[in-house]
Amino acid sequence: MGVIKYLGHSFFEVTLTGLDASPKTIVIDPWVENPLSPVKLRDYENRKLDYILVTHDHGDHIGEAVKLAKMTGATIVGVYEVTLYAEEEGVKGIGGNIGGALKIPDLEIVLTPATHSSSRGVPVGFIVRGLDLSFYHAGDTGLFSDMIFIGELYKPDVAMLPIGGHFTMGIREAVKAVELIKPKIVIPMHYNTFPVIQADPLIFKKIVEEITSVKVIVLKPGETYVYP
Repeated sequence: MGVIKYLGHSFFEVTLTGLDASPKTIVIDPWVENPLSPVKLRDYENRKLDYILVTHDHGDHIGEAVKLAKMTGATIVGVYEVTLYAEEEGVKGIGGNIGGALKIPDLEIVLTPATHSSSRGVPVGFIVRGLDLSFYHAGDTGLFSDMIFIGELYKPDVAMLPIGGHFTMGIREAVKAVELIKPKIVIPMHYNTFPVIQADPLIFKKIVEEITSVKVIVLKPGETYVYP
């Protein structure tokens, strides 16, 4: 059983069973102080996190990753240049690049392309697979045709896709991404944090569920989805 908690913007906390059969807790793009977040940094005091995944170094994605790693002992995972920065700040990092799975024994983690920008290295998405859940967090990205290969190669159970437009895919492009990836479940993200990325996730849900067999789960910040 995998548990996905949405914490606003592109920030998620996911608990799943690792490939070593032990429970793992990871967070992705931990902008803990985002305007929609129901949690505070202090909420992670005395908690154990295994990994912190960072899609790119824009402030609304790298967020409080370094502080969180120092508090919890978690390892930051991302593109090489982002994790090099993390290590310079005194925390553990596993840096890789777009290609095959990272050499991590307890989870399968693959860095995927993302069409966006970044000051350090390149922006990425993540495929993460444990024993009971596989998911694709797209990061900040526009639509790109190679998403079809993400679906074919990794067959994610759940996809977290941006729908806010302006900086990322909007609803129209995200619908096409669902058609290319063909996950079982989609959770929209990266919308309504600022006026410029206003979007209605219920419109996205309606369109996707009318034209595909994919189920859209709209989570309010603080809500969880349990898979399967």
